[in-house]
Order: sequence, then structure tokens, then C-alpha cells
Amino acid sequence: MLVTLGSFQTLAATRIRLRLALYGNSDTEDQSKAGSSHMVSPENLSSPENRRSRYQEMFADTDMRSIAAAITSITAVGAGLGLSGPLLSLLMERQGISSTVIGANTAVAGLAAMIAVPFVTELSRRIGVVNAILLNIVLSALCLAAFYFTDPIPSWFAIRFLMSCNLSLVFVLSEFWINHAANDRNRGLILGIYGTVLSLGFAIGASIVSLVGIDGFLPFGIGAAVIIAAVIPPFIARKEQPIMEASEKTPSIIPYIFMVPMATASGFAFGAIEQAELALLPVFATKAGYSEMTASFLLTVLLLGNVIFQIPLGIWSDRVKDRRLILVFCAVIGLGGAILLPVFAGNIHVLYAIVLLWGGVIGGLYTVGLAHLGSRLTGTDLAQANAAFVLCYAAGMTIGPQVVGGSMDLFGLPGFGGGLAFFLIAFLMLYAYRKITAH
Repeated sequence: MLVTLGSFQTLAATRIRLRLALYGNSDTEDQSKAGSSHMVSPENLSSPENRRSRYQEMFADTDMRSIAAAITSITAVGAGLGLSGPLLSLLMERQGISSTVIGANTAVAGLAAMIAVPFVTELSRRIGVVNAILLNIVLSALCLAAFYFTDPIPSWFAIRFLMSCNLSLVFVLSEFWINHAANDRNRGLILGIYGTVLSLGFAIGASIVSLVGIDGFLPFGIGAAVIIAAVIPPFIARKEQPIMEASEKTPSIIPYIFMVPMATASGFAFGAIEQAELALLPVFATKAGYSEMTASFLLTVLLLGNVIFQIPLGIWSDRVKDRRLILVFCAVIGLGGAILLPVFAGNIHVLYAIVLLWGGVIGGLYTVGLAHLGSRLTGTDLAQANAAFVLCYAAGMTIGPQVVGGSMDLFGLPGFGGGLAFFLIAFLMLYAYRKITAH
């Protein structure tokens, strides 16, 4: 199985990639030639035999062993990350560190991703995809344990940078492996399932903090052990790994940022909001008077919203002509949630409901944004545009926590919602500008 550098760049951006292929490709030659002789009655379509036939065709030539190994592994890593995010934020908050500094510490992850990802191809080509995954998983676990033995300032900035470099490579290679093992008939569906299971892993990790608390080495030890366990599935399936080989040099990705601007803008907005909420939602909750365990559980509820809404939004996006309308819908619901969060900060039950809906719908900016990108470009253009999408997502990861953290330091609880609203309003203004200039 040979994979070129050009095809690899297509995969680096894909957490939930392109269209959900649940209903096939409506543009295929076979369908365009299909006549009345190929039509079947609704009764036949719903029969067990036809459903079984469709599923068998969908998953033919699919390396399910590799897919299962990669998804299981990255979900374990996600659980470790879901634990470490609120753990580090709450510990810094307890020590009186400002929201701005907490946000800046989280933003290091985006900077690390932008620096590390360009080296992933060369590393995996030299030592193999699975070996690169295993190496970076082990280093990530060691970094997580090292947080306990060091002081937050400045050590945690350096450790978080190193850990984020390792994790960025793990995520990119795992997603690449999943996409390589899938086929055009089921790639979107499989990646949608991957995204949902990954969100569940994050939610489980955050719930562990609410159960064991943040004191002592125990939460760090659990997180490191969960991440280490992620080496088992890829090691078992190592014989199925794809092989990397070099190809021709590809053009710069910078012009592709502006080729499908609503897609790349959605990636930027989601990166900013996702990292800000992961780092600062627990801080928002503690400032509102809730316990650290309740604050961690609030983050779990947000991540469960992602689990619930991700696949339905992807399927909906396959059934509309213009996915930008769904992106606008997600941004409007997200804006409403950002405004309502400080308003209902004193009512935990209403807060749970808002966070569940808001967290789930906001995830559509990533899911539907990539689907919109895939519907506009093909071949090398799509590969480069997906790389540009990653760059914008990482830039958002870097900027978002700092903007929201600074806003909280200036305005208190309303600053959390205001900082999140800033990115959503900017996204909606871009959509309005493009609609006006198009006419």
C-alpha cells in the first residue's frame, strides 16, 4: 500500500472528512445511466436482503482492522486529553493564575500543531506510520506525568508545547490511517463515527476529573495510563499500516486559504472556540460559584453534545444544496449560546441544557466546513485546501484561548460569552460580506 505525500496532505485535515457516504455518490456514472429497469420498489429497498447488500457493497475493500485499531487508539488518547485539559486549568485557577495566562497555556497547543505537522510525513517515512504513532503516544504520556512534578510557570508552557507536538503527530497519522483504510463509499460515515467516538473519549476523560478530583498524582497517573494503553491497538494491527513514499513538491497552501473562504473560516472559528471552551469553561464555572467537580462535569456535558450532534449534522449537510447555510445555522445557534451562558450562570440545570445544545451544534462548524470544502474542490486542489484548513484550525487554537481568557479578566463572567461571540460574529460578517459582494 503506497501513499504519496500529495495524498497524505489530503488526510492531515480530516477529523470528520468530506461528505458522509451513507447514501453513495449521486454523481457517479452508474447512477447517471440508471434507468427504470434499475428502479426498485420501496418495499424492496427496505427488505433485509437489500439492506444487507447495500452494507456489503459499502464496506467492500475496507480494511476494518486498521480502522478499528486507529479509532480505538486515538479515542484512548482523547480520553487522556479530556482529563488533562480541565485538570491543568483548574489547578492553575486554584493557584490564582489569571484566565489570560491559562488561555495562553492552552494556546500553546495550536502553536505546537503548526510547527510539528510539517514534519510528520518525513518522520513516518523514516520509521513507519505505526512506529511514529507508538513513539509519540509514549512521549505524550511521559509529558502528562511530568506536569505533576513541575511548577505551572513557566514549566507547564514548555511541557504543554512538547506534549502537543507529540499529540498532533498522533492525531494526524491516525486520521491518515483511517482515511487510507476506508473507501469512497464509506469514508465520510467512518470518519463521522470516528469523530463521535473521539468526542465520547474526551467526555469520559473529563468525567474522570469530576470523579477523582484534582489533588495528588492520581488524576495525572490515570491520564498517563490511559494514553499508554493507546499503544496496544496499533501495535496489534501494525502489519496493515500504509507505507509512505515521497512525491513531487506541491505548491504553497497559502492561496488555498482564500479559495473556499467560508470553509477555512469555519475551521478557524471552531479551533478558537473549541480550545477556549476546553480550557476556560471549567474556569467560568468555578468563577460562577460551582465546585471543581461540577465544573469538570459541565465540560463532560459539552463534549456529550458533540457526541450526539456530529453525525446528524453531517447527514443533514449531505441533503442540502448549499452547506454554507448549515454553517450559518451553527454559528447563529453558537452565538445565542455564548450570549446565554453568562445570563444563566446561576442556574446549573439550565446551564447544562445550554452547554449540551451549544457544544453539539458548534461542532458542526468543523464537520460541515470540511464537507463544504470537499464539495467545491477535487484532486490536488482539495489536498492543498485541506492542508490550509488545518493551518486555519491551528491558528484558531492559538488565538482563541488568549482572546477569551483576556476577555474574562476584563469583564468577568460576561467576558467568557463575549469572547466566544467575537469569533462567531466575525464569521457571520464574512458570510454577509460575501453574499453582498456576490450580487
